[in-house]
Amino acid sequence: MQDDIRIRLAAVEDAERIHAALKEMADGMKAGPKFVSTVEDIRRHGFGAAPAFEVLIAEVGGSFAGLCLTFPSFSTWMGTPGIYVQDLFVADGFRGRRIGERLLQAVARRGREKGARYMRLSVDVENVRAQAFYDRIGIRHSRDELIHMIKGAAFDAFAGEEKP
Repeated sequence: MQDDIRIRLAAVEDAERIHAALKEMADGMKAGPKFVSTVEDIRRHGFGAAPAFEVLIAEVGGSFAGLCLTFPSFSTWMGTPGIYVQDLFVADGFRGRRIGERLLQAVARRGREKGARYMRLSVDVENVRAQAFYDRIGIRHSRDELIHMIKGAAFDAFAGEEKP
């Protein structure tokens, strides 16, 4: 039954559950060694004075069923704010109940209320199941862009030291 699905904004008390779900997602993608965040990172960056992200949590009958972690985005070309989906997770026991789709719809509604006019996300190239899911619900792969990244020591070196 779909009516027993509740979606709510996460609170600081959810930090451990959020972290555990993200770790489970990384392990499921065989990317566990890349997952280095801590519960304290989630608390500090998600629930501090200037949160870097927010999380919507899905519950079924009071049990954790999934989450969607997002942050604001802006398109200079479209001239409008948007929302970026960093992580979407649905616990194994709750798959097939459209929880992922409902989380994304709730994110879109919440974003629209804040002025967002688009939603973006990236999908691991090997996660064919997720790619098919997004395609099925109307979130299409953009062939116009590729994501580039610099991180860790390379990022620190690139940032260098500020010159007087």
